[in-house]
Amino acid sequence: MRTGMIVKKMGMTRLYLSDGTHVPVTVLGIDSCHVTSNKKGENDSYSVTLGSGIAKGKNVLKPQREAYAKIKMEPKKKTMEFKVSKDNIIEVGKELGAEHFVVGQYIDATGISIGKGFAGSMKRHNFKGLGASHGVSVSHRSHGSTGHSQDPGRVFKGKKMAGHMGSHKTTVQNLQVVGADYERGLLFIKGGVPGSNGSWLSLKDAVKKALPSDAPFPAGIKVLKARKDELDKAQSEEKTSIEIKVEENSTESTKTGERRKETNPKVEEKKSVETNKVENQSEPEDKK
Repeated sequence: MRTGMIVKKMGMTRLYLSDGTHVPVTVLGIDSCHVTSNKKGENDSYSVTLGSGIAKGKNVLKPQREAYAKIKMEPKKKTMEFKVSKDNIIEVGKELGAEHFVVGQYIDATGISIGKGFAGSMKRHNFKGLGASHGVSVSHRSHGSTGHSQDPGRVFKGKKMAGHMGSHKTTVQNLQVVGADYERGLLFIKGGVPGSNGSWLSLKDAVKKALPSDAPFPAGIKVLKARKDELDKAQSEEKTSIEIKVEENSTESTKTGERRKETNPKVEEKKSVETNKVENQSEPEDKK
């Protein structure tokens, strides 16, 4: 069992597929989703705590600031705990990206639904309502009788009636991942998810669907990709530095060669002068 992920609902749009059809999708953003802790519970149960978003220091309690300071991480706006198997434990400090979910797989989205306030029975429970004729006296949208007389003399708990609607934890299952933008950290989910724009949600692998074989284990860690980019960058910098050194050496060698060429005529002149002196000294001896 893999860990889930904390995402933020950005809004809805549509995507055009390769066959020309368009699909309504919900755009979910991943905002620096890091592993803040992992622990082993009773009966060999394991869990991973994730944190997403960056909170201001003044809005975080001192004990929490100290806890984040120990792991050298900025305070997080939203934290959630996910149950995982022993093989899918993730180290503290790792960052999860959009690579965690594969395009085409199914997921379950959990969030707080949009609050509707106090709603009537027709809106809240899809009641038919009373007749719309003249015989009904100002009770067209009422729920009608709640039943029961002297026995039991009360209304049973859980009776569908008017009341507060929305703003409670809701899970929508079997949502398909249509696309992903790994650079910007975006996921495109087919259909709607609970919650308003800007609200936090938790995504998990679908319980009623099989997990794709190419799904990353233990998770889609973004740090590995960043390290790879850093290594590639370092290698490219090394290559450029070596090329620059080679060019510098070649330029120095050419300069030294030119200097030698410039100095050679002077040496030859000195040698010619010395030979002339020797010849001049030898001529009078011959004459004698």
